[in-house]
Amino acid sequence: MTVYVVTLQCIDQPGIVLATSSAIVGVGGNILENDQFTDPVTSQFCMRTRFETGSDEIEAVRTLLSLALAPFAPELSLRREGTRRRALVMVSQYDHCLAELLYRRDSGDLPLDIVAIVSNHPHCGELAQRYAVPYYEIPVTPETKANAEDQVRSLLERFNVDFVILARYMQVLSAGLCADLAGRAVNIHHSFLPGFKGARPYHQAYERGVKLIGATAHFVTADLDEGPIIEQDVVRVTHARRPEDLVTLGRDVERNVLARAARLLAEDRVALVGQRTVVFSQ
Repeated sequence: MTVYVVTLQCIDQPGIVLATSSAIVGVGGNILENDQFTDPVTSQFCMRTRFETGSDEIEAVRTLLSLALAPFAPELSLRREGTRRRALVMVSQYDHCLAELLYRRDSGDLPLDIVAIVSNHPHCGELAQRYAVPYYEIPVTPETKANAEDQVRSLLERFNVDFVILARYMQVLSAGLCADLAGRAVNIHHSFLPGFKGARPYHQAYERGVKLIGATAHFVTADLDEGPIIEQDVVRVTHARRPEDLVTLGRDVERNVLARAARLLAEDRVALVGQRTVVFSQ
């Protein structure tokens, strides 16, 4: 049996679930998992269905689903569950998030192919080599930024990338590249958004005597750190924690939040509805 994952998004109306399930039955399929949600503000209907069938002809399955759902004009995606999403990771000098992604990939906890790593520094090259992932050092200055981003675009095309993961990549992407990657790039923000913006967020938090610190994984947009949120987490702290303690705790939260967001994307569990996300958790 071949297991497929189908996702769809459209304006809510009667008959969508019936049409989908009838098409799946039409290819001899059996539904293994189904999640759906209708946004009460936009009336956007989102659904993720995992099913098995004896047919390995994905185009035949896609055609039948497309025909059955054509009256609803949905955004439709179908893939074999065994076909893993392909990600390019961008990183600067801090390697904790990158290391977590690579470890989880190799341990089987992250069903994602990390096909390349891009950095504006050489620091993470040894880590990439250890995990046998191609590493591209692309320095960025105000004068070379446009050319550097063109090199990134070339790599995205060469490696047929589905998602870009910014694993503490400390460069602001241009509005043009953000537009090119709309809905396909996730960033880890070293704070529980909305929160302390700018440099040294953990020191700002310390100076304000916070009792919670956290991290936020969100889609990248041209509005810095304002993209739709995918995953968040926090850890409780006390007045006895020093700034360096907050940095250490924060890195733990960052690596876990980004890895969870990457898994959600890899499993097609995230749908964009305006400035919000619908996340079908396991």
